[in-house]
Amino acid sequence: MIGKDVPYKVLLPEWIWKEAKTKEEVKRLVLQYMQRYPYYAVKKVKDGFAVCVRK
Repeated sequence: MIGKDVPYKVLLPEWIWKEAKTKEEVKRLVLQYMQRYPYYAVKKVKDGFAVCVRK
């Protein structure tokens, strides 16, 4: 399937970085936010973006 392994970048909102105090909190808030994108699976977070692949 073409496109399934292509990485997609989702810009993460600034409030995540302001609210989170630890790396674990960032992870929790990113996953909570990404529930808005049910067809994406987060692979990593880089430069304020969630790098995802389609499920």
